[in-house]
Amino acid sequence: MWVTEEDVPALADGCAVLGTGGGGAVDTAVPVAVQALRRYGPVPLVPLSELADDAVVVAVGGVGAPTVSHEMLGSVAQPERMREEVERVTGRRIGAVMAAEIGGSNGVEPVAWAAQIGVPLLDADGMGRAFPEVQMVSMHVAGVPVDVVVVVDVVGNVSTLRPVSGEWSERLVRAVCVAGGASVLVASYILTAARARGAVIEGTVSRALGIGRSLRIGGDRLAALRAELGARELIEGKVVDVDRRTGGGFVRGSVVVEGTGACGGRMLRVEIQNENLVVLEDGEVRASVPDMISVVDAQAATAIPTEMLRYGQRVSVLAWPCDPLWRTPRGLAVAGPHAFGYDLDYRPVEELIDVHA
Repeated sequence: MWVTEEDVPALADGCAVLGTGGGGAVDTAVPVAVQALRRYGPVPLVPLSELADDAVVVAVGGVGAPTVSHEMLGSVAQPERMREEVERVTGRRIGAVMAAEIGGSNGVEPVAWAAQIGVPLLDADGMGRAFPEVQMVSMHVAGVPVDVVVVVDVVGNVSTLRPVSGEWSERLVRAVCVAGGASVLVASYILTAARARGAVIEGTVSRALGIGRSLRIGGDRLAALRAELGARELIEGKVVDVDRRTGGGFVRGSVVVEGTGACGGRMLRVEIQNENLVVLEDGEVRASVPDMISVVDAQAATAIPTEMLRYGQRVSVLAWPCDPLWRTPRGLAVAGPHAFGYDLDYRPVEELIDVHA
């Protein structure tokens, strides 16, 4: 399979949904991917099974505050500087690029990076969604050591880090990110294909394409999206309050949605840290990480990233189960509610929905 210019809009819509509010707004990533595909040609989309065991796979993504990356666009030189440093450190040519997270612009821009440096795009990622912190990836859950991290900012600074753990990779990358303007390109894991097997979430680029294509079918787009995701609607209504602040390389805050129509008289609050983390109603949890929570336009069914939420928007809040990896004890320790500072125990979204049905 090849990713072509014609695939980019569907991929972007799917990545926006899987981004659960984070990963960066896709509207800035689409022209970058389209321009790269026009210049360098289509990109092969390959499953992990097609790569030789010793092929070098690099997990790449943008790190920082989405509010910043939406305004401070990346440099076209960043992917090439990343490639040069990875190949210098490893002494090996890159065999494939993989999205560190399939969500938001971080799921779309790897198409451009793969095209620019002339390698395939792996049909996989490290999250199956988007998370705000560097160590919140399936490779860390699987116990794969970080070894080397390469950080490239828009100015041209290249930093090579050798963190002692996944948690230290987050601290070090975040410090460099803030110094670089709160938006950087990061090669967070450098793996052989053999080591990636069982440690990455496979098929997620294809999944994003399928979600995006479901929005291009005539009829009720919101119903089509819910069916494609296996999602339930927590509320349909109007955004009546947005509390959002940028600091420390993150966007934090909350958004309040007041129900309309059949949901009249209800009100939900969505807590955010780049991504949508927890949904509360009358003080009770309706959904929480690591399960998926996406705020979408009530008519177009397109996902709205946290940095683009505004008063008066008519939205639907959807929730659906995460990849099973995140429901393991190790997965919950890495990216469950307690990992974000919430004093609450995780409950699967389907159980919470049944309780409130």
